[in-house]
Amino acid sequence: MKTILLKGEHRSEVGSRTSKGLRNEGKVPCVLYGTGGENVHFAVYQADFKNLVYTPNVYKVRIDVNGKSYDAVLQDIQFHPVSDVILHCDFLAVDASKKVVMEIPIRVVGNSPGVRAGGKMVKKINRLRVRGLIQNLPDYIDVSIDNLEIGQSAKVANVTVEGFEILDAPANAIVTIKTTRALMQAAAEARK
Repeated sequence: MKTILLKGEHRSEVGSRTSKGLRNEGKVPCVLYGTGGENVHFAVYQADFKNLVYTPNVYKVRIDVNGKSYDAVLQDIQFHPVSDVILHCDFLAVDASKKVVMEIPIRVVGNSPGVRAGGKMVKKINRLRVRGLIQNLPDYIDVSIDNLEIGQSAKVANVTVEGFEILDAPANAIVTIKTTRALMQAAAEARK
């Protein structure tokens, strides 16, 4: 899994008044949980979140706060309801010996006979929720559509992975090959 570095500055005061002041300076108030001791409160410039938040990829985050470094994952993020400005971020410190839960993006691979016959591929799920050690989690999970005909789906149960477990329901469809209107019209005309 790829890593992104965030440089933050320690916050001695917490609360809505200091958070509002930080946001006016272009910074995002953040907190890091799971460090074994107290939570670490820090602030990061809003622009530094561009490669972490506004991307379909998932990253491990190395947080540098006043010279002290932590490995973490983005746990929760809060946006302003109107302007979509980041209001607050929660990070969870990761330990190489403890399992974490993350959502990993899906990459569709292969060439479906159903699509070649005129069907339409519909992606129903973009990410799968998984649990495993951080070093075993991949950048993406491949879902093959090589055997899918029109009307068939690739389900979570069909995905085989090693080193971590998928938490989504096995019956959930990830990718479905649907019949198009043009194909239905052609079939109706053929019956006439």
